[in-house]
Amino acid sequence: MRNKAKAKSQELEAKINFVNIQLTIVNSRLLLILTFLLFFAFCLLPLASQAQDTIKKRPKIGLVLSGGGAKGFAHIGVLKVIEQAGIKIDYIGGTSMGSVVGGLYASGYNATQIDSIFRTVNFDKLLQDFTPRSSKSFYEKRNDELYAIVLPFDKFKIGVPEALSKSIYNYNLLTSLTRNDRHISDFNKLKIPFFCVATNIENGEEVILDKGNLVNAMVASSAFPSLFSPVEIDGNLLLDGGIVNNYPVEKVRQMGADIIIGVDVQDGLSERSELKKATRIIGQITAIQSIEKMKKKIAETDIYIKPDIKSYGIISFDKGLEIIKKGEEAAFAVYEQLNKIGDKNSYIQNKLKPSVDSIYLNKIIINDLNNYTPLYIKGKLPFKEGKNISYQDLRKGIDNLNATNNFSGINYSFEENNSRDDLILNLTENYDNTFLKFGLHFDNLFKSGVLVNLTQKKTLFKNDVASVDVVLGDNFRYNIDYYIDNGFYWSYGFKSYFNQFNKNVSKELNDENYWNSNLNNINLDFSDLTNQVYLQTLFARKFLIGAGVEVKFLKIQSETLSNTSPIIDKSSYTSVYGYLKYDSLDNKYFPKKGLFFSGDIQSYLFSSDYSTLFKPFSIAKANCGAAISITKNFTLNIQTEGGFSLGGESVPFFDFVLGGYGFNPVNNFRPFYGYDFISLAANSYLKGSLCIDYEIFKKHHLNFSANYANIEKDLFQTLHWISLPKYSGYAIGYGLDSIIGPIEIKHSWSPETSKNYTWFSVGFWF
Repeated sequence: MRNKAKAKSQELEAKINFVNIQLTIVNSRLLLILTFLLFFAFCLLPLASQAQDTIKKRPKIGLVLSGGGAKGFAHIGVLKVIEQAGIKIDYIGGTSMGSVVGGLYASGYNATQIDSIFRTVNFDKLLQDFTPRSSKSFYEKRNDELYAIVLPFDKFKIGVPEALSKSIYNYNLLTSLTRNDRHISDFNKLKIPFFCVATNIENGEEVILDKGNLVNAMVASSAFPSLFSPVEIDGNLLLDGGIVNNYPVEKVRQMGADIIIGVDVQDGLSERSELKKATRIIGQITAIQSIEKMKKKIAETDIYIKPDIKSYGIISFDKGLEIIKKGEEAAFAVYEQLNKIGDKNSYIQNKLKPSVDSIYLNKIIINDLNNYTPLYIKGKLPFKEGKNISYQDLRKGIDNLNATNNFSGINYSFEENNSRDDLILNLTENYDNTFLKFGLHFDNLFKSGVLVNLTQKKTLFKNDVASVDVVLGDNFRYNIDYYIDNGFYWSYGFKSYFNQFNKNVSKELNDENYWNSNLNNINLDFSDLTNQVYLQTLFARKFLIGAGVEVKFLKIQSETLSNTSPIIDKSSYTSVYGYLKYDSLDNKYFPKKGLFFSGDIQSYLFSSDYSTLFKPFSIAKANCGAAISITKNFTLNIQTEGGFSLGGESVPFFDFVLGGYGFNPVNNFRPFYGYDFISLAANSYLKGSLCIDYEIFKKHHLNFSANYANIEKDLFQTLHWISLPKYSGYAIGYGLDSIIGPIEIKHSWSPETSKNYTWFSVGFWF
């Protein structure tokens, strides 16, 4: 038994040893397989790492856009081809026009969208800093429609404006376009990291703008000297970056770009025959400074694109489509290089969808000003805090401030405040407070006159303006105006003006009321001295409503009268008056759209009564009309006006007097085609007129006019006012909307008479 047990024990031990041997073999094989797998993985690791690095290290593409004014349209054409090649841009650096195109691209617009944007921009308005007439107050409208030349005047020295434009039109446009990014202050957080270059004009240093207000940066970088005013950012006074660095390739490389595409729209050096314009000369100066630097910059550019646009100028904005095409051609010339770094399969084109054109305005924050109160500033804005406003409302408000000419710089931005927006207004007061202004005019009533004006702002109080007009020529005249402007709140003023003229007047002019004479024509001397004190405000932020007290001194005489005294009237008249006005015409002399209305009532209470004809009376009158664009060049202007006296019988010297054209109306003298100046008079009238105007080419107009009237004593006390017109007249004319005002010639006739008249009018009416 013992032997059997021992044998089984040895057998079991043998089996265990066998299993152990087998396990050792398996373990050895597993170890070998594991070792092989580890070795294989180790061998593949560099390849995997290399593949991973290849994915991670896709070449970063930088884009450099140079300055060049209108030549910068070529950037748009180049961007179209870059997109076609499937290239994703990772960094953008731009100067001047390159900063504008680059800034919009960095905001998320694609090349086609930018093309569409530039096609809609009116570059004439941009260069002129166009402010719509509707944004101007009634005082400012009159001011802008009198003077051909406005010059700063300080310490008896005449200055010149620092630039043609303050870039307000451009600023408003770019603000609306970049509204999606209005809260971004770090340009690296845009859709594409971006920077632009400006020049500190105080020390000549280069300033890199990659933080702050995007619009402010683009405007500063593109502020071409003499065309646009300098822009202040962080205490630095900045102009066009092209002065110091018109091709910032080195900074784009520093951002992390592996490959740089550069678009150069700069001028080379021009020959003497080409240097006949100021903009060409300034461009030449910039080119001289940068031409040597460009050799090195080109060497640092991987794909250099130079459009053939030498025949275009920096203000050739009217050739924009041609320049864009030149950009496309230049990019296609290097398309093979572009195609190598593009990836059409994975490329996704940007297409920005601008946010809703509405902002909830939480608060208006205005920087401290020396001469203008917050009440004045807010009074100029057509919107209030705590309400939704549109970018159109915002533009109107900024235009209103710009129209005052009280600010040399206007910029603004939005700051987020609990999901709402605070409007930050940063205004720079115009350091020019005194101005000399000049105008000239000729018409067939007042004859020739040269207007000289002295305007002083902030004379006695904040928000005030004092103005003195003197007209030198055939008939001396003047106008003194002192006005405290409180915007949409109550404003106050004082006026004093003097008008005079000499005219041969037909005896048919209501001779029983004016003179007793057998003469067919009377040579009349008329003079009017008027003083007014008034207050006014804007009703519903559209209608000017006001009231005042007036003292008028009339002197009417004729040396041709046969009676003992040549004086017809020499009396003072005291009255009170009220008025309501509305005016949305886009142009006073050649309007294409808009409405206007003017109505007033004046009660004459006292008179020194030289003629012994005075009894207290009132005069009411109204004038309204509309300009309607029929086609792009055809405009229909229609007008209706009328007036009447009430109360006691009016003094005949305040009757409505019709006739003539091209003069600034005085008292109740009104133009009327077909009849000479001062031809028809009565204490009440009703007149209608229409004019068909055709703009044959820019600012040149041909027109046909017709007017009809009933005018007689107490016209509205009978039904005569609705009868067929008793008087009619027609005119054909030509007009030029020039820098000195309208230059017009009208040939007029009436079927009621055998006479016809040709009238000339040159310059703004005053």
